[in-house]
Amino acid sequence: MKRSALLVVLLSLVSGCIVKKSFVRDDWKTEDRSKVKRLAVMVQPLPDGNEKAGELFSRIARRYVNMKRDFLVKQEKFAATAAELASLCGGDDAIEGVLFLVPTVTKKDGGMEVSITGSLKRCGDGREAWTAEAAGSFSSKDDKLIEVTKTYVGELGPEVEPFVAPAMNVLRPILDTLPQPLLNEADQDEKISLVD
Repeated sequence: MKRSALLVVLLSLVSGCIVKKSFVRDDWKTEDRSKVKRLAVMVQPLPDGNEKAGELFSRIARRYVNMKRDFLVKQEKFAATAAELASLCGGDDAIEGVLFLVPTVTKKDGGMEVSITGSLKRCGDGREAWTAEAAGSFSSKDDKLIEVTKTYVGELGPEVEPFVAPAMNVLRPILDTLPQPLLNEADQDEKISLVD
C-alpha cells in the first residue's frame, strides 16, 4: 500500500469515515493539473430523496473544495436523476470539469449511514481523473459542528439539520483525496472571490 493511501485510511478511521478507495490518474500532473481547474459540483441522486439535502451536500462540497483544495468551484447543482456531463460544462463560468458525488443515505438510530462515490470528470472527453469511495455511520448531531449546523439551517431551512453532521463527516475525508490543480496568478486572484 502506498504511503499516501495508508495516511488517507488512517485519517479516515480517526474521523469515523472510511475512505474505501481513492484513485488519481497517473498522468494527472502532465495532462489535467493545469487544464482542469474550474469545476461544477453535481450531487445525484438526492440524498434520502430530499431536495434540500441534495442542495446541502452540493453546497458543503463547493465550499469545502474552494477552501481546502486549489480548484475553483463555480457552480453547485443537485438532481434526482443523472445529469449529462456536457450539460454541465462550458458556459459563462468556463467549467472545465465536473465533480460528481453520488450519496446513499439511510436513517438509522438517531443518525445516518452514508456512503458516497465521487468522480472528477473533465469536460470535452469525459475522462475520469479521480475517483473515490467513502462510508460511515454518523450521529445527526455533532458537538464540533454546532455553528456549522446553525449556518446551514439558517440558509436552507430546518429540514437539513439532521443531514449536516453526516454530510460534513463523509464529505471532508473523501474530498481531501482530490488531487491539486496548478493555479496561475490570475487563477489565484479569481479563487479569492470564491471562498465564502
